[in-house]
Amino acid sequence: MLPHGSADALFLARFASQLAALPVAEQKPVFIVTSNAQDAERLTAELAWFAPLLRTHRLPDWETLPYDHFSPHPDLVSERLATLYQFAQGSFDVGIVPVTTAMTRLAPREYLTARAFFLRIKSKLDLERMRSDLSMAGYAHTTQVMAPGEYAVRGGLIDLFPMGSTVPYRIDLFGDEIEAIRTFDVDTQRSIYPVNEIRLLPAREFPLDKEGQHHFRESFRDRFEGDPSKSRMYKDVSAGLAPNGIEYYLPLFFAATATVFDYLPTATTVFLHGDLSVEADSFWTDAKSRYELMRGDKDRPLLPPMDIFLPTNELFAQLSRFAKIDDDALFATTSALPAIEVDRKAIDPLARFRDFASSFSGRILITAESLGRRETITQFLAENGLQAAPALEFGSMEAQENRLLIASAPLQAGFILRNESLAIVTENELYASEVKQSRRRDKSRGNQASAEGMLRDLAEVNMGDPVVHADHGIGRYMGLVNMDVGDG
Repeated sequence: MLPHGSADALFLARFASQLAALPVAEQKPVFIVTSNAQDAERLTAELAWFAPLLRTHRLPDWETLPYDHFSPHPDLVSERLATLYQFAQGSFDVGIVPVTTAMTRLAPREYLTARAFFLRIKSKLDLERMRSDLSMAGYAHTTQVMAPGEYAVRGGLIDLFPMGSTVPYRIDLFGDEIEAIRTFDVDTQRSIYPVNEIRLLPAREFPLDKEGQHHFRESFRDRFEGDPSKSRMYKDVSAGLAPNGIEYYLPLFFAATATVFDYLPTATTVFLHGDLSVEADSFWTDAKSRYELMRGDKDRPLLPPMDIFLPTNELFAQLSRFAKIDDDALFATTSALPAIEVDRKAIDPLARFRDFASSFSGRILITAESLGRRETITQFLAENGLQAAPALEFGSMEAQENRLLIASAPLQAGFILRNESLAIVTENELYASEVKQSRRRDKSRGNQASAEGMLRDLAEVNMGDPVVHADHGIGRYMGLVNMDVGDG
């Protein structure tokens, strides 16, 4: 069961905020698995608005099709590694992942632990946990750090030479808090210059060092028949190169792979958003079809889908390890908004909204997609006899006396909270007909707006406000016609 509109994000934000407010020993992160990437992106943005203090991290997809001959963008890889590190450390309140992304097998946790460090000044550091993580990652404890892969602990000082780093770092602790971080010279052991954080990410989700190359070659020869030297993939990796599409050979770099669920704390609470089984089955079928279609290339022999992705039954077996959120109890108090869209041809274009506002006894919050749109809608309401007070953030509403409020927020769809006498109305409800027309035009003619649509939207623009137009441009106000609100 899902609630109406964007109420799912509000309730999940409140649920996660309650868990995050518990004593540290009792805190439990929330992990949301969505049926599609659009909902994952939408929830990430909406949760951040409803509860900005929550540490919300979304694991992005590679954004490639199974067995594609090109690799994901480096920024995506960097974000994935950063997010997985946060999951592994338990440094998150909410994690979000589309189900198809969750089905992709990953590097083992210790690989990432060995190569990714996020240590910041004034942050807390559990020394014993760090010792354990470093040992698990293969780091050697020494009396004096001289080379990558070594660390030393002397009272409140930690010397650390991360894998892949050109310089070592000295971490000065005050109790369990990082007071300072400095680089130092391995020859003189003297500190050089301070830094605010250590943020080191491996360049890829698999190792291309000598050990990684050796493991890849052995695994390749074991898995595939014929002369491996005739495969360009084999030759490139042996030369320390990362050919396009190498991500679909990731299992060859490790003795065993992991799943995203192996990165989560055991106390994690999971929420299943949407019909995961349908999407998972469809993805698994597509992966098998592409495997059968492309497997005949001897230059690029393929690993079977089972080696790269989780089949649906294994996915749900992994999910069964965690406690689930009762969505029926969580989402039982929402209702859909009535038809309230603007009718530009009517004498009173806001008649439907006005009728709703007069019959609704609680507060109404209107959300716009940007600050510029907020000002435009505020003016439009005022011209039709309705005064909306600005709300800077969702949490500030309680301190305001006005019944009609307006804010800039990334919400996709409105809803009514019956037990709280609160209605949230987005631009998608106010301008529903314009949004539908925009989608029909986009499907048939791309993103070109008609002259009629331009003139209609220009009627809402305050042409006398040079600041608004300098910041956003007239094209921004074409949003009522051109914006695609359905993609999150």
